[in-house]
Amino acid sequence: MGKVFGYPEFDENGEQILTTYDNEYKDMLMDVRVYRMKAGDEKSFQKTGEETAVLLLSGSIEFVFDDVTAKADRKDVFTEGPWCVHAATESKVSVKALADSEILVQSTKNDTKFDTKLYKPEDAPWGYSSVGKFGNVAKRRVNTIFDHDIAPYSNMVLGEVLNDRGNWSGYLPHRHPQPETYYFKFDRPEGFGASFVGDQVFKSTDGSFSAIPGGELHPQAVAPGFQMYTCWMIRHLDGNPWLQTDRNEDERYLWLHDAQF
Repeated sequence: MGKVFGYPEFDENGEQILTTYDNEYKDMLMDVRVYRMKAGDEKSFQKTGEETAVLLLSGSIEFVFDDVTAKADRKDVFTEGPWCVHAATESKVSVKALADSEILVQSTKNDTKFDTKLYKPEDAPWGYSSVGKFGNVAKRRVNTIFDHDIAPYSNMVLGEVLNDRGNWSGYLPHRHPQPETYYFKFDRPEGFGASFVGDQVFKSTDGSFSAIPGGELHPQAVAPGFQMYTCWMIRHLDGNPWLQTDRNEDERYLWLHDAQF
């Protein structure tokens, strides 16, 4: 098993490398990078044999794909919903920064052809989960940009989570066979939380990430006073896609569903 957590830095070109097909996190089966773009910067993504999702984290950009030009604005991940373009192999997606911006780019191997799609905030609404359960300290807001139900032609899942301050996420502790990558951001630079991968625990900080091998338990927590954002990315396995019903909660904690606090 490769490494399961990382604290990558942005290089001089504004690129932050998380997982690749051949680095220490290759078990994720995805290439995931974050880019900081200055106003006027342009980037294009066109990969053969790979599908690619380009997610706006913050700023103002212009997406260009096929014959479509679409402007996207997002103050930050804590106050506004996601804009994302999802493209198939050989399809080109260009991004022009209209102001200082940050984007996340997720790719994986996939030879399937499909139409490029733009997902807007209204396509991936935030919804609260675990309200009133577990002493009401596992509340979180979740959106799913695309999964197997929304995009059955994709080999990936992409969504976002917002933890309420001091709350847990992904609770009860759960596992699934498919690998998953979490990318963390906090509403203050000194914000922090705890990321569990099996029996290991790491301090999650702004810009850190968790690379969760299939089968490992992976609950998360954020310290009181801070909001934590998690971009969650799952790689389907051949013949075994991840489904929303695949919770696989640890049987040792199932009694908590009926516990009174």
